[in-house]
Amino acid sequence: MEKQIKSLLSINKKTMKHNFGAGPCILPQNVFQQAAAAVLDFNGLSILEVSHRHKDFVAVMDESIDLVKKALNVPEGYSVAFLQGGATLGFTISALTMMRENKRAGYLNTGTWASGAIKEAKKVGVDVVTVASSEDKNFNYIPKEYKIPSELDYLHYTSNNTIYGTQFKAAPVTDLPLICDMSSDIFSKEINVSDYDLIYAGAQKNLGPAGATLYIVKDSVLGKSTSPFLPSYLDLKLHVDKESMYNTPPVFSVYVAMLNLKDLIANGGVKAKEQENNEKAALLYNEIDSNPLFFGTVASEDRSTMNVCFKLHDESLATEFDALWKSAGIVGLPGHRSVGGYRASMYNALPLTSVQVLVDVMKNFSQTKG
Repeated sequence: MEKQIKSLLSINKKTMKHNFGAGPCILPQNVFQQAAAAVLDFNGLSILEVSHRHKDFVAVMDESIDLVKKALNVPEGYSVAFLQGGATLGFTISALTMMRENKRAGYLNTGTWASGAIKEAKKVGVDVVTVASSEDKNFNYIPKEYKIPSELDYLHYTSNNTIYGTQFKAAPVTDLPLICDMSSDIFSKEINVSDYDLIYAGAQKNLGPAGATLYIVKDSVLGKSTSPFLPSYLDLKLHVDKESMYNTPPVFSVYVAMLNLKDLIANGGVKAKEQENNEKAALLYNEIDSNPLFFGTVASEDRSTMNVCFKLHDESLATEFDALWKSAGIVGLPGHRSVGGYRASMYNALPLTSVQVLVDVMKNFSQTKG
C-alpha cells in the first residue's frame, strides 16, 4: 500500500497545477495524502466502504463537529450538523427552519446564489422582501444604505459572491434573526458566530470535497417553524437531535473535512489564514490596479478575498494572454459566463506562490505589450 501511495504522490508532483478554479476547492497536499491513504486503508477497510454506524466513523463525525466549534469559536447554545444537498438545499432548509408567524422575510440580493435563496424561499411560502439589491449594476457592489422592515421573521444574506467577486466585510446590523450562506468564505476569516441564528455552507470551497454541507444553528431557534410543509429531511432539529446521522452522511466528505480542519488549526487557525488570504488578495489586486492592460470589475471596497474578477481592457489580447497563463501551469482562470473576463479563486489552500505566478504572468504580458 505504501508503494501505491508513493506512486500516486509522485504523479501528483509531476502534474501539479496552480488551481484558481471556483470550486470544488483545492486542499493542502498533506490532506490529500492522508485522504488517499484512508481510501486504501482507514481501519482495515477503505473509508469509502466503512459503515457510518461504525464507532470509528462516529468518532470522525464527533471530532469534525468539535473541530468546527474550535476553529470558529462557536459559543454554547449552538449546534453543528453535517448534511447533504449543498447550499442549494440550504436555501430551503434555512427558510423552513426560520419561518414564524409573519411568514415574511428579508433578503439581500447580491448575486446568483442570493437570487437562488430568494427563489426557494418563495416556493415554500415565504413572502420575500428584497431589502436591497445590486442587480442594477450586474451585482458588482454590495448595497450599503437600506432600511430593514421590522415585521420580518429573519434577514438572509450571502457573505461572498463567487460569480461576481463581491464580499460583505461585516455582517448586516439588525435586531432580526440573521441567516447567512457562507459557502465560499467560511473559515477564510474570523466571524462572530453569536451574530447569527443560522449559518450554512457547502463544504467544497474551504472545508473539504463536495458532498457535505455544514450547518451552525442557535439551539433556541430549532423546532419552532410554523411551516405546514416540513418533510423529515428538511427538519434541521431532527438532524441535530440525530447527531448528523438521521440518514447515511457523506462519509468521505466529512472525513476529509476533519483532516482539513486539523490542518487549519495546527497552522494558526482561522486568524492566521485570514492574514494569509488578505496578503494573497492584496498581491493580485495591486497588480490589477497597476497594470495598464487589466481592470477589476467590482467596487474596490467590496472586493472579495476569495474570488478576484478582472478583465482585459483590450479583449483582442485574450488569446495571447490565455496561452501565457496556461503555459505557466495555471488552471481555472476563466470568468463565469455572466461576467466574462477572468476569475482567480483563491481559497484557503491556494499558496501565495501560486498567486505570484499569476502576477508574474500579468507583469510579463504587460511588458511585452508596453
